[in-house]
Amino acid sequence: MALFFDTQWFDARLAAAHLARGDVARALGLSDGEIAEVWKDQRELSARDVATLAALLAATPQEIAHHAGISTPVPKAQISLTDLSARLERVEAELAALKKRLAERGG
Repeated sequence: MALFFDTQWFDARLAAAHLARGDVARALGLSDGEIAEVWKDQRELSARDVATLAALLAATPQEIAHHAGISTPVPKAQISLTDLSARLERVEAELAALKKRLAERGG
């Protein structure tokens, strides 16, 4: 993990994606001055910022956090609606099975 914001790595990723720091500012909803603070390691990124940068630079959130400095949070993995629906179906099936066993016992 980088101790400080890895300016060279981020600039190289931006160049590879044909983007500029101003594009990052717009994506994060920050001013050019605020992005300059990020690049100088004077402003920390939030987990949401890390996720946005990961999408913008075609990197993983872990890579972004690794190069953004020691205190940068990695966003938690988000559960998709499909995964959540499948989990709910399993819980409901288990609940139905428990209710059936209780009813068979006379409870």
